[in-house]
Amino acid sequence: MDLETYGPLILLVLMAIGFGVLNIVLTSVLGPGRTGKVKAGTYESGMDPIGTARKRFNVRFYLVAMTFLVFDVEIVFLYPWATVLPNLAEGDPLGLQFVFRMLFFIATSVIAYVYAWRKGVFRYD
Repeated sequence: MDLETYGPLILLVLMAIGFGVLNIVLTSVLGPGRTGKVKAGTYESGMDPIGTARKRFNVRFYLVAMTFLVFDVEIVFLYPWATVLPNLAEGDPLGLQFVFRMLFFIATSVIAYVYAWRKGVFRYD
């Protein structure tokens, strides 16, 4: 193992672990030790909680959440493409194929977005 290559990574991991351990130790040493019924109770923006937190959600909420995840994952695929695109050689046939495949992917995403919009997936009433 080459320390010059992996040294910064090892230092970063050790600093992260040390920071976590230091925070736990400092809060247990310096923090107040008072506990009780009031401290253990639920805090809801300064008001006593009313009712239960277990309520049914509208199905539209889940549709919006799943649609968000799908389009968010598409962004994960677009980012590497956008970073590599300027470095493609002009005469490279694979570069042109790379561009057309991603344009097809973007067009498919736009069609899916328009379809979801027209179906009313984004309306949360």
